[in-house]
Parts: sequence; structure tokens; C-alpha cells
Amino acid sequence: MKNIFIASTSTIHGSGYLDYILDDLKVFFKDAETILFIPFARPSGISHDHYTEKVSNAFSKINIKTHGIHTFENPIEAVKNAEAIFVGGGNTFVLTYQLYKNNLIDILKKVIKNGTPYLGTSAGSNICGLTIKTTNDMPIIYPPSFSALALVPFNINPHYMDPDLNSKHMGETRETRIHEFHNFNTPPVIGLREGSWLKVEGHSIILKGSLTARVFEYNKAPYEVKPETELNYLK
Repeated sequence: MKNIFIASTSTIHGSGYLDYILDDLKVFFKDAETILFIPFARPSGISHDHYTEKVSNAFSKINIKTHGIHTFENPIEAVKNAEAIFVGGGNTFVLTYQLYKNNLIDILKKVIKNGTPYLGTSAGSNICGLTIKTTNDMPIIYPPSFSALALVPFNINPHYMDPDLNSKHMGETRETRIHEFHNFNTPPVIGLREGSWLKVEGHSIILKGSLTARVFEYNKAPYEVKPETELNYLK
């Protein structure tokens, strides 16, 4: 049974790394003593070691040891044997490229669907959707495919931002870009605001946190859903 925590972001304003969800993660990872961290997204281009150290410091607060997948000789076996898995944020294209390069897409799908607890933030959340086409990142590297893990039956837009009516910026809004996506694609998109997350248990997908999420369905007007809304109707 799937057991997934899909967070829009790792850090909210005025808070430390993962601090705003640590209490929830302590419950979510209650049966795990170690977590396998996949640092491939490399925010700001930091090294895998530096990124893993940052994650390790956060998880030590809830008494979980962190092991970076890049330290294993066989990353596929590392995924197979993981008690729990975390994929952090950064650049979604870099992350997806590395997952395909290391032949990790299929094994990740398998173990997560079989119940290995999975946490994703930002890029690590974007890959939970059907494709990575609704990421906010620049395509600085070309992965073999835009197809993602398809752990939920829709696409995700992490860090979703509402239009600032007081801004003089004349560029595209996030909503405009998602409408552009729907000119060529039909899957729904969840605009997940920072501080919100999706909790997936089996076939149940529930919005968590204190904020609403914006839902975009093909050929429909976008709408808001409240926390604790069940979203498994989206297909």
C-alpha cells in the first residue's frame, strides 16, 4: 500500500529546513531508523555530500539516520533495501536525468507502490506526478523522458504562487503557464502552495496543511480545495 508524503517545499519563510513538518514526519517515519536520501536535484548546484549533510542534520532531530544514495556501489539495491526514501528539491530536470541514468525509475515505482514510505519536497514532489511538465525549473539538462513516477494520477506544481495584483511584473503567472500546459496536455494539475502537502495512503490522496490548493482540470475553470479534501477523484 502506498505511503507517500508530497510536500510543496522543504522550507517555509522563517523556519529551518523541514522544521515545519518534522512533527508529522516523526509519525510518518515511525517505523524507520534510517532513510535513503536521493540528492540528485542539487539545489544551487551543491554537492551530493553537502546536500546529504543538510538533510542528515534535519532528520537527526527525530532520531533517523540518513544515507545518501550516491555513497552506495549499487543504487538499485539501495532502493530495494531502504526502510524509507526521501527525494529533495532542486532542479527537476537534473533529478529526472539522474534517475533515468541510474535506472532508478522502475525500482522506485515498485518499492513505493509496495509500501516503502516516501517523502518528496519540491522537485522530489514534482516527480510523483505523471510527468515533470509542470515543474517551475529551467531545462538545464535533457532527461530521456518527461515521464515521472506516476504515484498520483495527476501532475503537481510545487511552490504554486497566486498572481500578485499589486505587482508591475508583466510576465506570465503560474496560472497562465498551467493553462498553456493544458493546450497540449489533458491531465489535471494540483497547484500546491508552500506549507501544504499531499498525504497518500493506498488510493487515498488528502490535502494537508492550513492552506487551500488550486486545482486545474482540462477544459474547466480552476478552483480551490480546502485542507482535508480527498483528491483521488482527479484523473
